[in-house]
Amino acid sequence: MHPGGDAVSRFGATILDASGTKLSHEEKAFFREADPFGFILFGRNIETPEQVHALTSEMREAVGRDAVITIDQEGGRVQRLRPPHWTGWDAPLDEVRRAGPKAAEAMRLRYRIMAEELRALGVDSNCAPLVDVIAEATHEFLTDRCYGDAPDAVGEIGAAVAEGLLAGGVLPVVKHIPGHGRASCDSHLELPRVAASAEDLRAVDFAPFARLADQPMAMTAHVVYEALDDLPATLSPKVIGMIRDEIGFDGLLMTDDISMKALNGTPEEISRASLKAGCDVVLLCNADLATRAIVAEASGRMSPAAQARAEAAMARRQVACEVDIRALKAKLAELQ
Repeated sequence: MHPGGDAVSRFGATILDASGTKLSHEEKAFFREADPFGFILFGRNIETPEQVHALTSEMREAVGRDAVITIDQEGGRVQRLRPPHWTGWDAPLDEVRRAGPKAAEAMRLRYRIMAEELRALGVDSNCAPLVDVIAEATHEFLTDRCYGDAPDAVGEIGAAVAEGLLAGGVLPVVKHIPGHGRASCDSHLELPRVAASAEDLRAVDFAPFARLADQPMAMTAHVVYEALDDLPATLSPKVIGMIRDEIGFDGLLMTDDISMKALNGTPEEISRASLKAGCDVVLLCNADLATRAIVAEASGRMSPAAQARAEAAMARRQVACEVDIRALKAKLAELQ
């Protein structure tokens, strides 16, 4: 029987991507063997609605189950689906500022519309909401992806984003837990270090994540919080313990992309260290097939606790109620 197809076997502890617009024979064979928990899509995987739907079907056929397929569809610079086939979205911060006191409702509608477009393609997860709080030092790669600089408002808007996605049958992935806002450099390129006190971190950065602690999935921050540990959160048992025990997040915890330059070490070393620290699943993006195979081997199968969280997350996928998308778009326009 397929390794992911019975009640005893556990999923591979990875989320992986594909090289192009369809799976190669080598990728199909690899995914069948590695049985990753899920997949993630990028711009190189996307041409037309029909093609994307065929690709997501191929991915699920390769592992023999209804695997989670996620994407980064925030708006602004970070949106994999773009016109003419899909709605084009402004940066989240622009939307929030236009809507003012009605920002939470506007963002709920926005992400409900996004969810409709995603589900039509077979995509059932989105790497949002992003509830990092804007600070004086926030790097420009992140600022307009955020929802504001007030923790309470960011938490409220983030909860509305998650509600919109879930209502459309799409699992939210809250990021970047426990907070990337104070980082003054881009973690894609180097490791950020944050010198704020634990008290300030708890009062501001961690607060929105506590508000969203009941969400099914979250993504770590490749950030060092010097008041907590000298390791980046993704690799720190102390920080992940704090995420579980203090913030209270008990959903599926995935790493941010381990190929980002913030993390030192080989992909194999980083995979093992992140899982040992307490992450449930390793996200690897933009790697060749050989590297994907190395990471899948190093990551192995999910732990029993991770498998239980994975199954709980998948169980929160729901059939979306029918909605009038035109009416939702008109309502959203009224709030802007």
